Amino acid sequence: MKKTVFAAAMMTGLSLSAAAVPAMAYEAGDWLVRGRVINIDPNDDSGQLYADVGSGYFAAGDGVKVDSDTVPELDITYMLSRHWGVELILGYSEHTVAGEKNWSALGDVIDAKVLPPTLTLQYHFLPDANVRPYVGVGINYTHFFDEEVAGVIDTPGSKVELDDSWGLAAQAGVDVALNQDWFVNLDVKYIDIDTEAHFDNIAGGAYQRARINADIDPFVWGIGIGRRF
Repeated sequence: MKKTVFAAAMMTGLSLSAAAVPAMAYEAGDWLVRGRVINIDPNDDSGQLYADVGSGYFAAGDGVKVDSDTVPELDITYMLSRHWGVELILGYSEHTVAGEKNWSALGDVIDAKVLPPTLTLQYHFLPDANVRPYVGVGINYTHFFDEEVAGVIDTPGSKVELDDSWGLAAQAGVDVALNQDWFVNLDVKYIDIDTEAHFDNIAGGAYQRARINADIDPFVWGIGIGRRF
């Protein structure tokens, strides 16, 4: 559904270019500021849960998933030349981790906030056209904060921490000119995010410690408006 809506929005955006819009040429030194609404859609893969009942860790089965979130996002691009730019992507989201597979009966297990600043190097194919597609690759740093144990495993004194993550990012998008300075933007990113959750004193103290790793690896679908400065 998300992909269908994004494709429809892209077709609508491209159709705008058929109108008589003055071409806006990107130049070295330009700043492009975009405001987007994005949907973070995790493509998650859960690892094994390891629990400690006092005699050391033992494998207890796999199974967690991360929900999606829709939030505003700000990104800023500095054009190094007419074709090359560097983009910094800023925003934060909130996610709930729930049990699945072996742990589906637990329901929600973690609530956390996520700050994932991402820096990409972009190539803009048609800097002089009204429709200006681009691709980018870069690096992401994801910081998890305000983590809380949730659901039936939450008891007084329960704690959870999620490891921060470094990973690669890739993106593709298009700017569609509205006039000399304003444009509509459509963008999709894939971000490599891997983390490990560390629990203390959960399920009424039945597990003194537990940990589980997860590959979140979200697709980030965005639509918004931008301005050149």
